[in-house]
Amino acid sequence: MNKDNDPNGVKIYLLPNLMTAGNLFCGFAALINILDAVVQINAGLDPAGKIHVAIWFILGACIFDLLDGRLARLGGNESVFGREFDSLADVVSFGVAPALLVWQIVLRDFDRYGWLIAFVYLACGTLRLARFNSIAAQQGASDGPKDFLGFPIPAAAGLIASLTLFMLWLDAGQKTIGPWKFALPPLMLFLSFMMFSKVKYPSFKAVNWRTRHSIPKFMVTIVVLIFTAMNYEWMPAMIFIAYLLYGLARPLISQAWRREIEDETEDEEAAAENRGA
Repeated sequence: MNKDNDPNGVKIYLLPNLMTAGNLFCGFAALINILDAVVQINAGLDPAGKIHVAIWFILGACIFDLLDGRLARLGGNESVFGREFDSLADVVSFGVAPALLVWQIVLRDFDRYGWLIAFVYLACGTLRLARFNSIAAQQGASDGPKDFLGFPIPAAAGLIASLTLFMLWLDAGQKTIGPWKFALPPLMLFLSFMMFSKVKYPSFKAVNWRTRHSIPKFMVTIVVLIFTAMNYEWMPAMIFIAYLLYGLARPLISQAWRREIEDETEDEEAAAENRGA
């Protein structure tokens, strides 16, 4: 019997699940700071500092979420437990935290309709995670399918958090975000649709610690990372937007370009197509 399916012998791999625990902690810390921001608003104080901290915790959760899967695949430690734990952490960090963040910034002004928009985002994100786990179970893959069906909820949360960071930067010194904040509710509804859509997004699982690049490609990667760090106020939002648009444009891109962008070989792509057949 597979120990992953045996309740008396569930495998809990240390490093990948520590990363998932870090993801969960970041989501919890983001929620605490968002609630503190609400208290500061009610007291007539500037909540920008707490909102900034909450945003960084959500983005930090994205990094932990990226690392847990990489570490699991590197050591061959993928497990059903890890996938379920990861999804539960994702609901907190990428479902509840962004929904409450946008509610605090703008949705509270719309009364019951604000609640509805936040809930639709949370519900669609949770349903997407459930669908992901169901597909992974049907395919017999502990780490899930190679392509994401629908926009991934970590990317949706990262887009919301990074755009909010950009808006705070545009309105630096203000107690509230300016008229830019009214772009967040339609964005949340659009992301809700995209998360539960059938648009396929690359998971970049072919990219791991052993991936090799040519020197020019390696240098471009380094430059992009440095440029992102230097322009952290707006560059993360550009990266998440680029990923969102890439999934929509992906069917129009040639196979050769897709393999180059996604660091995938022809053999890996053929194997993925066979798994999805």
